[in-house]
Amino acid sequence: MRHPHTGLYHYCLQLGNSILKRVGEERDKIAFYLPTSAEHVFGENANYVSQHFMHKLFFPDTSSVDIWHCTYQGSRYYPFGKKVSVVLTIHDLNFLYDGKRSEKRINKYLNRLQLKIDRADHIVAISNFVLEDLKKNLELGNKPASVIYNGCNIDDTATIATPEKHIEGPFLFTIGTIVGKKNFHVLPALLAGNNFKLVIAGIESSQEYKKLILKEAQKWNVLDRLIFTGPVTENDKKWYLSNCTAFLFPSIAEGFGLPVIEAMYYGKPAILSRCTSLPEIGGDCAYYFDNFEPEHMRNVLHASLEDYNKTKPREKIRDRARFFSWDRAASEYLELYRNLASLA
Repeated sequence: MRHPHTGLYHYCLQLGNSILKRVGEERDKIAFYLPTSAEHVFGENANYVSQHFMHKLFFPDTSSVDIWHCTYQGSRYYPFGKKVSVVLTIHDLNFLYDGKRSEKRINKYLNRLQLKIDRADHIVAISNFVLEDLKKNLELGNKPASVIYNGCNIDDTATIATPEKHIEGPFLFTIGTIVGKKNFHVLPALLAGNNFKLVIAGIESSQEYKKLILKEAQKWNVLDRLIFTGPVTENDKKWYLSNCTAFLFPSIAEGFGLPVIEAMYYGKPAILSRCTSLPEIGGDCAYYFDNFEPEHMRNVLHASLEDYNKTKPREKIRDRARFFSWDRAASEYLELYRNLASLA
């Protein structure tokens, strides 16, 4: 939770809040291990343990703890030498798919993760795709493993205000950290031959990759209709999602894809890549790019919007988004915690 405006931050935030709601009715005691920048994010009455960089070498005392849940497989804070039951959530093996790492580096990541898997008492994957990926690339042995889906982040109790960077006219929208695996550079070609604008929201993590997106927009002579917002507030994200003509997500490496179900919550046509977990999450309620050739993508966009306007599947799409619930995820995690505690 050191990095707001990221999917992992919202995973932790939403899951933590939903667990707290449920333990309010029970007798479980939950504490959150957080960096000082995120302290009290779960309210003044929650229990906290402060993270310190020295804990990478000298892990905090766990003698009063039954379960340690490591919510991200890349964490450097892991109770290897402690007598505590460990739940490890694995979000993805994206390093296998971005094409930027050497075989030596990939093996290094896999070996590190294998050590964590060997120490864990239960493995949770956030999609069936991720679980199958783990079985294919690592040794789970007889280790208990299950899938607990993420929930939908949208809170629709507050009125949505028009953002400072509001868009006039029809626009296509996508959101995510500006890095190569998101594959955003294939999107400007979709603006050729129409009057759509393209809005890309998210942390600009790679300026080199942003330059590639700009270069593609220039190539298709649509630079004036390409808009980068940078990271956005929850309010602004909801405005873009609820006002866009379509949501585009051509990512080539996703363990789940939270923005997809956020767009679907508003009943929007979501046009996705067929890579990694996205077909599992979108199901038959999303549209798909079979490849990233400009003509094919334009044909898919046109056909998808035509079908959406003809069949009007808005409520079916919204039902798909509502299937993914943080309350259900919290219940499944709490049941897992309790089962492990009973075995201790």
